[in-house]
Amino acid sequence: MGILNYTFDWSVLWRDPYGGMLVKGILTTLQLSLLAWLIALVLGLAVGLCRVLPLRFTRLVGGAYVQVFRNTPLLVQLFFWYFAAPLLLPKPAQAWLYDNVPNYAFWAGVVALGTYTASRVAEQFRAGLMAIPRDQYRAAYATGLTTVQVYRYVIAPFALRLILPPFTTEFLTCFKNSALAMTIGVMEVTHTAYYIDSFTWHGLETTTAASAVYLCIAACITAGMAFTEKRVRIPGMIVRR
Repeated sequence: MGILNYTFDWSVLWRDPYGGMLVKGILTTLQLSLLAWLIALVLGLAVGLCRVLPLRFTRLVGGAYVQVFRNTPLLVQLFFWYFAAPLLLPKPAQAWLYDNVPNYAFWAGVVALGTYTASRVAEQFRAGLMAIPRDQYRAAYATGLTTVQVYRYVIAPFALRLILPPFTTEFLTCFKNSALAMTIGVMEVTHTAYYIDSFTWHGLETTTAASAVYLCIAACITAGMAFTEKRVRIPGMIVRR
């Protein structure tokens, strides 16, 4: 079929069964992104904290994690978690994994995307911690707090407010990177769009819909983070206008 003879049919976006498939793909993208971001946030904050603690061992561990995961392509990490990681387990564990974990490709994508993004979040959190004046650390210690209490009650809350803008960008990057999960068979919105195209030959409509989905969700994320930044901003610091 030549491009000049192409007939638009936007009904592929909602007629049965393609409409339901597209909605399911959108929900899968959201679930994958949110779960991966949760891993990235918790693990990234822990690794970033390890990078600045006055303990050589924790700094080495945190630095090694960042170097390995940040400097390896995400696509390679997806293939590792999906194809190679199960082979490192004992045979009974492999059998249990494949027999008892439904939709293993999805969970491999969550882990890969989460651990990869965590290495980037860790560096942003470390930068936020290092941006805090040393006098604030001394003032916190002067109150009698322990090192753990200083970071938990004083330094970490302050640093989190400083790095909210780059966190917004990182969340958007995590959300968009979820499209790579199609390479291991996850039926997220991009893979679903191509899958529908293989049956209908209306790839222009499906890819346009996928693009619109990404744009709308990204706009919602940006608006939500901008609202959060205004609510928790520190007086005198630069904030989003």
